[in-house]
Amino acid sequence: MKEQNSDRQLIALESYGIPQSNVYIDKKSGKNFDRPKYKRMVRRLRPGDLLYIKSIDRLGRDYSEVKEQWRFLTREKGVDIKVLDMPMLDTTYCKDLLGTFIADLVLQVLSFTAQLERENILERQAEGIAAAKAKGVVFGRRAVSLPDNFENIYHQWRKKELSSEQAAKLCGFSVRTLYDKTLTWRKKG
Repeated sequence: MKEQNSDRQLIALESYGIPQSNVYIDKKSGKNFDRPKYKRMVRRLRPGDLLYIKSIDRLGRDYSEVKEQWRFLTREKGVDIKVLDMPMLDTTYCKDLLGTFIADLVLQVLSFTAQLERENILERQAEGIAAAKAKGVVFGRRAVSLPDNFENIYHQWRKKELSSEQAAKLCGFSVRTLYDKTLTWRKKG
């Protein structure tokens, strides 16, 4: 998410002495693992590395995918994981059968909670949008129509009598909108 603030996570990681060059932050939602920085980090991880995560919902929010990624990282990649705000999710501690069982159990509860919270957020968002629409709120950009003299402006622009900026200004568009509108207008014509 673009507006997501990562300062809280950066401060926590700095307190563990993790260099900035080893910090991976995706601004994309944690709803799945198709995130560029996450994929880059996984490629760089080697057996014996220790992965610090501020909280389990920073890893992901899909219950089954979090469990699968945890298994992949710890068992296939041979990486240890330490979840900073949940000390029981620390694979460096108690590597015996009981420690593994407790970590797996806590992981399942927390990843289930993360997915449930995501579903609740989506439900509240949908309810808010429906309520706003019921009140007449219109979402998205307003439709921009072509001016009556668009064909004339277009031909002047194509003959280089007008620059893109001048043509866009005459139409009341941005240059990008001028290009978009020109493409759709030409397809119709």
